[in-house]
Amino acid sequence: MQKQAGFSLPELLLVMLLVAALTTIGVPAFRSLLLDARMVGQVNGFVHGIHLARQEAEKHGADVALCRSTDGLYCNHAQPWQAGFIIFVNRDRDDPPQVDAGESVLQATPAWPGGVITANRSAFVFRPYGKRSVNGTINLCDHRGPGAARMLIVSYTGRPRAIAADISSNQLRCPS
Repeated sequence: MQKQAGFSLPELLLVMLLVAALTTIGVPAFRSLLLDARMVGQVNGFVHGIHLARQEAEKHGADVALCRSTDGLYCNHAQPWQAGFIIFVNRDRDDPPQVDAGESVLQATPAWPGGVITANRSAFVFRPYGKRSVNGTINLCDHRGPGAARMLIVSYTGRPRAIAADISSNQLRCPS
């Protein structure tokens, strides 16, 4: 009679125990990595948008606005920033900026359902030829709270920089 190949019950239980232990350790770390990647993606989306707006203001010789938008076509100043935003050439320089006939949308960024974005401006306007643009801050938070939050600081020249801690309190404020 031939001996059958396979695993014994103790060997199978040991393998299952190792898989359970590795899963218990690995899943939370992977989830944190995934949330960090999403946060970085949102920060980079804003930074890219700000650089695009600055560049297009110079290129077109006109104001370029970055404003909240839910449909990717028009500004919606009543919606939160996490609903999405658009960048467009604001030729008529209306305040608050609105997309009018003849003003093209340069970029539309979709909503971020996993987080909360707040800013101290209803829109950011970038002007050509080194003229003073609007400065401000943008806070990006997710359910992990202030420890994982990021802040974008936009200077008067329109240059963005990202930080992980508020300079005054070493902690960002996230809405509850």
